[in-house]
Amino acid sequence: MASLRELHGRGQSVWLDEIRREWLTNGELARWIERGVTGVTSNPTIFERAITTSPAYDEAIRDHLLRDPELETPALYEALAVEDIQMAADLLRPVYEATEGADGFVSLEVSPHLAHDTEGTIAEARRLWRTVDRPNLMIKVPATPAGIPAIEALIAEGVNVNVTLIFSPAHYEAAAQAYWRGLGRRAEAGKDLRTVASVASFFVSRIDTAVDRLLETMGTPEAYALRGKIAVAVAKQVYRMFRARFMPDAFPDLQARGARAQRVLWASTSTKNPAYSDVKYVEELIGPNTVNTMPMATLQAFEDHGRVIGDTALEGWEEAGADLAALARLGIDLEEILERLQAEGVDAFSRSYETLLEALERKRAAILTAVRPQEV
Repeated sequence: MASLRELHGRGQSVWLDEIRREWLTNGELARWIERGVTGVTSNPTIFERAITTSPAYDEAIRDHLLRDPELETPALYEALAVEDIQMAADLLRPVYEATEGADGFVSLEVSPHLAHDTEGTIAEARRLWRTVDRPNLMIKVPATPAGIPAIEALIAEGVNVNVTLIFSPAHYEAAAQAYWRGLGRRAEAGKDLRTVASVASFFVSRIDTAVDRLLETMGTPEAYALRGKIAVAVAKQVYRMFRARFMPDAFPDLQARGARAQRVLWASTSTKNPAYSDVKYVEELIGPNTVNTMPMATLQAFEDHGRVIGDTALEGWEEAGADLAALARLGIDLEEILERLQAEGVDAFSRSYETLLEALERKRAAILTAVRPQEV
């Protein structure tokens, strides 16, 4: 049975890719923090599942509506999400302080409807940053063409950013450059670089899901041999880029002023194909200066039967390159797939956001109907 602290010993942080009100109030998250979880990530899909499937939010919804029966559904959702994020940030604050601001973060995403709106993203990120009012908050901004300049501007202002929906080396390079430029602008303005942090969230398992489908359609031995290999191969390519850009002393002028490396975060690490190990994207991507954010089921599976067998993200780079070359020889346009996955990711989060608002509107209407008129 593996320990989360074994991953920490390898220089990898473990974050929980899930948030639920009951875990914040019943001690569940606190217990996982004691066992080695040092961060929490959220997104519209996570909040949709949490709020629509759990009665833990009903009392909070009722309280908000009692205070303001005219509260619109989007504002109600934001109020609930901010409460969750604040509670999680407070639970993680000791980690943040013990690591001097290097870890202990909780992430909140800007509206997915702003994925193609630079100025809208900047404005909402600033507002959420002020509203949550926690130094260990990270605002999630997608690595879309419109998101990249927003990331730079926010870093320059001192807003911590979790760059999300990275699927390709090109997406990663754009995110890293935005962080670098933001740090440079902040340094030129004479502002403290030690107070700002960022991660670059690379989505892993969705790549195998998309590529494996094409490989299985081809049905050749060469195609079958590449199943389950491409996601980790691309991830290792990204990790190699990270180390070249940030480690150990790739930006000495900014590092001397306290700037931190923008760590790579492995996201979408739950295994979608039941033929693969349910801890595949944990065991195969262990490495220093990384984060692995896992949903609760993956976290539990890793503690139950995962293995820490070395710095696997640092190994097999030549094999990863060979796998990517073999994929290209089969005529599969990986870059096109990765661009499509980012677009589909934006669309999926937008649908989750709309589904969440629809379900929350039904809850809102039912609670308002049940409350006595004089209470409202």
